[in-house]
Amino acid sequence: MPERLVDRNPVVPADQLIAQMVPPAMFDDVSFASYIPDPNEPTQADAVRIAEEFAGKVGKIRSGGKRGLFGKKSQPVGAGLYLDGGFGVGKTHLLASIYHASPEPKAFGTFVELTHVVGALGFNKALEGFSGYSVLCIDEFELDDPGDTMLVSRLLTELSQVGVSVVATSNTLPGQLGEGRFAAQDFLREIKKLGSIFESVRVDGPDYRHRDLPPAPDPISAEDLGAAAAKIEGATLDDFDELCKHLSTLHPSRYGKLIDGVPAVFLENVHAAPDQSVALRLVVLADRLYDAGTPVTVSGAKLDEIFTDEMLNGGYRKKYLRATSRLLALSRFASV
Repeated sequence: MPERLVDRNPVVPADQLIAQMVPPAMFDDVSFASYIPDPNEPTQADAVRIAEEFAGKVGKIRSGGKRGLFGKKSQPVGAGLYLDGGFGVGKTHLLASIYHASPEPKAFGTFVELTHVVGALGFNKALEGFSGYSVLCIDEFELDDPGDTMLVSRLLTELSQVGVSVVATSNTLPGQLGEGRFAAQDFLREIKKLGSIFESVRVDGPDYRHRDLPPAPDPISAEDLGAAAAKIEGATLDDFDELCKHLSTLHPSRYGKLIDGVPAVFLENVHAAPDQSVALRLVVLADRLYDAGTPVTVSGAKLDEIFTDEMLNGGYRKKYLRATSRLLALSRFASV
């Protein structure tokens, strides 16, 4: 009998919230050398070079500041890099490569994870926890929530003043105004106090997750879903509505722990999310599943039908399209 995610109630101790901020397992072995630039997209080769140079700056900054008149070192200011581009162009690969090439201690997480950590710990404890780090790597920096953006902007401002370098990626949509330049300008405006330390680098290209791939597999019957789940030891089988209800009882910082060790996830009776709150929780779950490389198989509606047209045309469009891209990749993985 398959297990159920709804029967899991993971707890993440406060002192582990920052310690667990490391790249997803799929990025454990990436490096600048393993990033293969698309020859048709020169911005990719440039981005690799600049990212590698940035990692070198991080090490120099952490080694100390300039010496003054009496031999006392001044406090170095952290460096900043912003990788601006669409989905699936390798920004996270470069971000993880910077993380691996930087000295300890260091942290890596999505913008959403960072806001969850600050919310769970409180601003002052989060500031204290990160202040000794060489670099803070933030994946998918989001500008759709002014409150979160300004909270993180304040955190990064104070961290940079104590020598913590910051590198962030965007979740710019392909085809957005100015081919993504609008997002870079928004980013620098919203973090205006930090704008002077950030170098913005464009990374162009198609979404590698969908290059030369067939359409997402169709959902299977409920009977076949249960049989497939039963064949995989440790796999989970949940009713979609029950899982959505369970997610509402957990802080999003616990979603990663929720799926820890699960080799495959099976969801029955999938349908469009009924409202934004449910949809946004599913976005976080999709990110954690993608980080873990966990295959997803469903019955009911297709995974690209979870977010309604109204949602996709609203303020959280970037989140929903990213989640859909990742869920489709995981569904193809499951069908291999």
